[in-house]
Amino acid sequence: MAFDALFQPIQIGKLTIRNRVVSTAHAEVYATDGGMTTERYVKYYEEKAKGGCGLCICGGSSVVSIDSPQAWWSSVNLATDRIIPHFQNLADAVHQHGGKIMIQITHMGRRSRWDGHDWVTLLSPSGIREPVHRSTCKTIEEEEIWRIIGDFAQAARRAKAGGLDGVELSAVHQHLIDQFWSPRVNKRTDQWGGNFENRMRFGMEVLKAVRAEVGDDFAVGMRICGDEFHPDGLSHEDMKQIAAYYDATGQVDFFGVVGSGCDTHDTLANVIPNMAYPPEPFLHLAAGIKEVVKAPVIHAQNIKDPNQAERILEGGYVDLVGMTRAHIADPHLIAKIKMGQVDRIKQCVGANYCIDRQYQGLDVLCIQNAATSREYMGLPHIIEKSEGTKRKVVVVGGGPGGMEAARVAAERGHDVTQFEAAEQLGGQITIASKAPQRDQIAGITRWYQLELARLGVDLRLGTRADEATIADLRPDIVVLATGGQPFMSQHPGWGYAENPEESLVVSTWDILSGRVAPGSNVLVYDAICEFSGMSAADYLADKGAKVEIVTDDIKPGAAVGGTTFPTYYRSLYKKEVIMTSDLALHRVYREGTSLVAVLENEYTGTQEERVVDQVVVENGVRPDEALYYALKGTSRNRGQLDLEALYAIQPQPCLSEEGEGFLLFRLGDCSAPRNTHAAIYDALRICKDF
Repeated sequence: MAFDALFQPIQIGKLTIRNRVVSTAHAEVYATDGGMTTERYVKYYEEKAKGGCGLCICGGSSVVSIDSPQAWWSSVNLATDRIIPHFQNLADAVHQHGGKIMIQITHMGRRSRWDGHDWVTLLSPSGIREPVHRSTCKTIEEEEIWRIIGDFAQAARRAKAGGLDGVELSAVHQHLIDQFWSPRVNKRTDQWGGNFENRMRFGMEVLKAVRAEVGDDFAVGMRICGDEFHPDGLSHEDMKQIAAYYDATGQVDFFGVVGSGCDTHDTLANVIPNMAYPPEPFLHLAAGIKEVVKAPVIHAQNIKDPNQAERILEGGYVDLVGMTRAHIADPHLIAKIKMGQVDRIKQCVGANYCIDRQYQGLDVLCIQNAATSREYMGLPHIIEKSEGTKRKVVVVGGGPGGMEAARVAAERGHDVTQFEAAEQLGGQITIASKAPQRDQIAGITRWYQLELARLGVDLRLGTRADEATIADLRPDIVVLATGGQPFMSQHPGWGYAENPEESLVVSTWDILSGRVAPGSNVLVYDAICEFSGMSAADYLADKGAKVEIVTDDIKPGAAVGGTTFPTYYRSLYKKEVIMTSDLALHRVYREGTSLVAVLENEYTGTQEERVVDQVVVENGVRPDEALYYALKGTSRNRGQLDLEALYAIQPQPCLSEEGEGFLLFRLGDCSAPRNTHAAIYDALRICKDF
């Protein structure tokens, strides 16, 4: 059959994995009750196993010791026997669907924060702090080294007692094991530092202690880096030597290999490659490790497509492919491949909304799949047909919220008509995709286009719906997802006018959509510090403009996530974009053929001027509410949501009430400007009960 290589079973130690697809270790930020794998955690992994994933390695950076902080980002706590019954629930849930489940265990050493929970003392081989977390640390003592080695063994015991299928030792991302490995961090002159064997000693003692505790019938692997990408760090040849050294013990059942260290903001962006990167950018590093080890090799970095995964396996580059974000976007991707429904896979677009939330200490969510991790709340990945009356549903707006509303209502079996004033679906996604490095986000729209066509939605593009248009269809339910418009009128001093010829400023939408041609000397003022301002600056510089991006925030792109802002910064610095913080746009005026932007210091009130030929403003979105208020008075529910039902993921009570006329709901930016995930989440939790 197709995808033969993908569906070949493989042996890891004494464990048989049903296919070659792995959801690799990542920090989910779902563990609760002191780091336990409670219901949300279990349901999240059960869904992947139900969808056909061969192996899930859960709990990225799960701690083995009480002095490796886990509370602020809710990692799994293996430092206590309390975890064992929770693991039993997790293992049972995954095993009943034929999947296997392991957990990554680690001590993070210096790579964490000390300011919370128990206010621990962080440790590293030589007391050198880590740039990303900015945390100070002490030099680890001999007694502490042996204590933590024992903690690794006890953590592995707990995983085995809980019925898990194995553990993965984290020696990647500059955790404690690879902190000992790296001469960049390890400056010791005792038996734990200096020459190669001494730097390997801590990791080797951990491996020996774990194996002695769990025996040979329990899988033990290691996740390692293929190259730290630091001039004074571990090179690819160094990592090949290290992998071969551990492999020669015969005690490592598999290696997980990723490219790049991540102890700086720049290298962190490499580890979870966003849409600015090409597919599998670091596969060559994993292939290099495979050349020198006998144990199976897993690689996971920007592998999103089953054809891509098949090619990698057929080429023999690695033995298993990690498709982690791919499973966050669609936990049923393996089942869809088996059913010949590859086109129905909701493919990850590399937005990195998931991992960027994790680095803020927030729960991992998918930008385009609101059901992911909310399975325990009853949000479905597969929408069942309604058993009630078939209804006429009208959806106005073709952005992410409108597309999800139309899809879900149609999956429920209703007769759906969708209006979109533009000639294409996508809304703000279409605008975002015009920027350099952001084109892949259009994949969200492509998936919806295929699904709406499959479901037979009556799609009316290039048609602006009004009261009369909607009334003619005699709808039972109207969903408004009309979005909004750039909020340009907030400050009169900016000189914004509806007529572009009279306006002194233009919006980022004007630039990215092509409605306004780029100037040659441009000031971009970004009051929001998310994607649009950075994208507009990048786009303008790409077109040859001299650009300065200014914000009154702490830095340009301050609200862009930790794995994403570095790729913007790389591009902007390369294009010589000037980045300026702490200045607000006070006013704009004409002077001859030029524009003068008056900027005011956030802290001193001091003003300074820039003479430019174009001023571009990003100030967020103002809801487009006109149609809502035109329809509100004649709707049965006056457009109101029952918030208790909404937040509890329960049906809106008005859906079961009899009456004449239509129910009215609004969602996404036409309700309150938020983001793509929020619009899709609103649409799913409202429309799933139609």
